[in-house]
Parts: sequence; structure tokens; C-alpha cells
Amino acid sequence: MKRILVLFAKEWDKPEFARSACGDYEFVFAGFDLFRFPSNAQLLTFDIRRFVDRLVSRFRREKIDGVFSNNEYFGALAAAVIAERLGLPGTPPAALITAQHKYYARLAQQRIAPEAVPRFAAFPYACRDPESLGLAYPFFIKPVRATFSVLARKIENAEQFRRHLRFSAFETLIIKRLVKPFNDLMPHYTDHTLDAHHFIAEETLSGMQVNVDGFVRNGEIRFIGFSDALLFPGTDAFLRFECPSQVPGDTRERMCELATRVLKGMGYTHGFFNLEVYWRPDTGEIKIIEINPRLASQLAGLYRRVEGYKPHRMLLELCTGQEPSFEREPTGCTHAASFVFRKFDGMPLKAEPTPELLRNVRAKYPDADVMLYLKRGASLAREMKWLGSYRYALLNLSAATEEDLFRRYREIRGMLGFDESDVPVFQTARRLDPYGLISS
Repeated sequence: MKRILVLFAKEWDKPEFARSACGDYEFVFAGFDLFRFPSNAQLLTFDIRRFVDRLVSRFRREKIDGVFSNNEYFGALAAAVIAERLGLPGTPPAALITAQHKYYARLAQQRIAPEAVPRFAAFPYACRDPESLGLAYPFFIKPVRATFSVLARKIENAEQFRRHLRFSAFETLIIKRLVKPFNDLMPHYTDHTLDAHHFIAEETLSGMQVNVDGFVRNGEIRFIGFSDALLFPGTDAFLRFECPSQVPGDTRERMCELATRVLKGMGYTHGFFNLEVYWRPDTGEIKIIEINPRLASQLAGLYRRVEGYKPHRMLLELCTGQEPSFEREPTGCTHAASFVFRKFDGMPLKAEPTPELLRNVRAKYPDADVMLYLKRGASLAREMKWLGSYRYALLNLSAATEEDLFRRYREIRGMLGFDESDVPVFQTARRLDPYGLISS
């Protein structure tokens, strides 16, 4: 039985291990839950170098066959460093750091595939002069190190820019603690000088958002799936992710060619990846949003349900040096989606799902995976300020037909007692540009 170290496990990991025949692996878990109190209080004193040193020391004495993390904040970087120090298969830390640092990633992408990169500029948190960036309004800003679109926003004018960058003392502390692990390790593996206390501004992009997922082993790139990302109308907030993608086959091939060129050019020789792109059906243009150097665990279950692969088992095979199996199992499902439940009014839920309601859903729909992210008080207010909305649940689900998929979604929504019946789901008459983003 192979022994795997899992760092900062994502909420999707354990359910997918259970569904993907991973009983021949033993798991050792390390790290804390960044999104649940009191576990997340450890962020205030977390030292990633001490964390890595302790685990390296332990697993030099104990048997271990692989290490990985699907955590974007600092788990994936810690796993890469530990793998390198223990001589285990892993993503080269320098390539991972460059991919995660949105400014240096853009510089690399601009060098390798300039046609796929928007104009961009980096600036420090203290910047109050948006005109100095040289970009016309509107433009998009986000931290050079962040995830879940934290503090990402389209900027329409100078006042909105300055207002968005005003942080309280506690917010400043949280932001600094979130990026400190990255800043602490970056100088040891790269010559990058722009630390993570910066934002990046970019030209706005439009089109259809698509995820391209796969892995690299010994420099060879393999693809496991494509999924479409739909947004709440008029926002940058995800409504759901759908598989299979609507993207035509020839365009998928172009996306794969772009991913191959960029990943090889960045020295990304081992590990899973998730490439996010914008595609304009009217012009054929493909632009890179970002490359996430780890398995997109929220999407992995969609590919398992529709494509018949087992991405989480493939991940374990990859991190132990094996060739991941592309064996496919019939699933009986043609459609799957990850539905996002989100509120924009800043109010908590009127009623939260009880354990009994969750058990009822799982009893009737064993295929359904429900994740709750219930928030109140200061954490809710902070997410509203940083994102303009807050996510309170996710539902991963599949069905034999698209019609049945949405029927199940609506029934489960009702079983959980969620009361926002007017949330758009765009079930029928789906178009390649569902939000009218493409100008004629």
C-alpha cells in the first residue's frame, strides 16, 4: 500500500478518493482548514518554512511514496518543495511559483504566446494613481497572489480604484498573512523581485470562459477534460461549471496547443494543471486568464461523472511516479455541473440546511456532492466587500440528460430549503455566448 502525504486537503478530496477506488492508498494529512474557525486561526502564526522542515524531517524517517496538495494558497507550493527535498515526483518549485505569481506568469506567457495575453501592469497595494498604469478604463485588477477571485474587480474609474484598495487594519493583517508563505519561499527558488504585496491590472477580456484540465509527466502533456464556466449575468461571479463543454473540437485542439506551448515554455514538467481561457466564438481569439498549477478538485468530479476518468486516482498515480491510467468506466451520464449558490444582498440565509436535510439529499441522490460555506457576521461582511457577493454552497451533480440534470438541481435546491427561486440557471436554449459579451 502506497503512502501519500496530503497537505491542506480540499473539501472535494476525500469524497473523490472514496468514489475513485483509492483503497489501496494510505493517506497522511497535514495542514489546517483555512476556511473554518478555529482551525483558520493558525494562519496568524503559520510559518511555512518551519512547516516544511518539520514534515521533511518526519518523512525522512518514515516511509512515504508521494506528496500533493490541491490547495492554491500555499499547499501546492509546500508540496512541491517537500517533494523536491525528499526526492519524490513533484512540480518544480520555480515553475509553480511563476505560474502562481500572476505578474511573472504574464511575463512568461507574453514571451511564449504574446497573442494570448492582454496588456497588463503591476502596482503595489499603496498605489492611489490608476492613471500611472497606462490602461484605459475599464480594466480588471486582482492581487498577484490570490484565489477564489478574492479582491478581483473590474474598475470603472479612479474613485472606485481607490475605494477598492482601502483596507482596515485587520483586513491588511489577513492579506499579509495569506501571502507571507509565498513571499517566504519565492526567493529560495527564483530570482523574482516583485513580492506578493502587489496587484496586477489587465485589459478586460470578453467571451466564453473555458477550463482546460490535464497533467504533465516527464514533460509530456495529457488532457483529461474541458468545462465551461458560466457567470451570474452582469457580474464576474461564477454561476456554475458545466461538462461537457460546448467548445467545438477544432477550438479545443487550439486550446491544447496553447496550453502545451505555455506549460513547456514555463518549465512545467510534472503535475496537474488547470488552464482558464476566454474564447471569442466570433473571432476565434483565445486569451489566457490564468494557469493554476494543481488539480482543479471542484471540476475533477465532473470529468469522472461524464468522461469516466478518475482524476483523483490519476493524481495519486502521478505523485508516486506512475503513469496515470486513462482507463474509462461507463457512467451512464452525459451531463454534469458544479452549481454555485450565491447571495448578492449581504444577508445570511433565512434557514440553514440541517444534517437531516443533507442526509435526505444523499439518500435520494447518492451521486450528489453538497458543500456548505455558511457565513455570518464579520466573515460574511468581509467576503461581500472583497467579492461583491458570497458563496454559501456548491452542488456537484450529474444525469443522463441535460433536462434531468436541471430537474435534479431544482429538487435538491428545494430539499435543502434554499429560498432564492429566481436564481437564473440557463437550462434551455444555451448559446456559445450566453451573456451577450461578444459585440457584433
